Amino acid sequence: MLTANNLLHLPFTPDLTEGGIAYALRSLSYVYERAGASLHNRLRRTVANVAVELAFRRYLATQNIEFEVKASRPFTDSERYDVFLDKYRCQLKSFFISNRNQISEIKHQPEILLNAPALVPSDHHASDGHSYNDLYVFAFATGLIAASQADLQKAIAKNQNHYLVHVMPETWRKPANWNPLGTLTLKSESEEELMVEVNGQDEGRRVKRKMLSLAPKTKVMCDESFYSISSLHIRRTTDARVGIKCEAIKESHIVSPFEWSNIWVYGMDIFLCGFLSYEEFSAQAKTLLPNSKTFQYEQTRVKNLFVPISNLKPIEKLFGKI
Repeated sequence: MLTANNLLHLPFTPDLTEGGIAYALRSLSYVYERAGASLHNRLRRTVANVAVELAFRRYLATQNIEFEVKASRPFTDSERYDVFLDKYRCQLKSFFISNRNQISEIKHQPEILLNAPALVPSDHHASDGHSYNDLYVFAFATGLIAASQADLQKAIAKNQNHYLVHVMPETWRKPANWNPLGTLTLKSESEEELMVEVNGQDEGRRVKRKMLSLAPKTKVMCDESFYSISSLHIRRTTDARVGIKCEAIKESHIVSPFEWSNIWVYGMDIFLCGFLSYEEFSAQAKTLLPNSKTFQYEQTRVKNLFVPISNLKPIEKLFGKI
């Protein structure tokens, strides 16, 4: 059984957030949009989860622990990669905590994590492609977000990092027909120059980006060959609307000043808790129904399987497997 001494504490540094953002933006091209759920909230969780994966790899590298990074199997997200320790595939299951009270509790009493459930969505656990060599590695990350306009302005006033994104509608992110969108036309109603980054995919579904300088109230044409556009990014806040249109989609898309969301995660700490093999988890897990309250979620959205974090095997034993 785990104790607080078994929790491996890693720093959550800004470069991990940057890596998480890069992946989160790529994921928009294929992510499933749940009814009533905010894509921007999902992006922030993705940023935090990927930051944990990157921190895990960094720890392995600094400890001279040999590992490989391989493309995920088909049942997982595309463009996702798994860490292999020898023959064991590690699937990180991390949970992001942004509630200030919980963050304070964890900081002063990290042992409270031992009472939390180690959750795995039941449909993921039941999907094809698992192996007896698969390991579930569970982790928690703590950090703050500045999602509201008021919190964003406070962050800017303190010269803190921020990353403003507007997620494009599904007709732009996932066009019904995979054809060139044609010439793009962008215009800003701002009185000042505005730098806008267009993110999408090319014909081969590779990531494609283009940074454009929008002069005040002037149409700017872009002939880059985009086949989809997943998001727009601006480097500073604006009080003016931004419009984008293309030849393939008749209606222009207008972004109001309040439709830019800050997806920067102000990371604090990462705790690698422990692990179980796929078969061990199967044998021990109990069912948690949707709409359940847990330590990490006010309300779960899907059916989960879980074991208590305290029942996991210590992380140090994971490194002894190789």
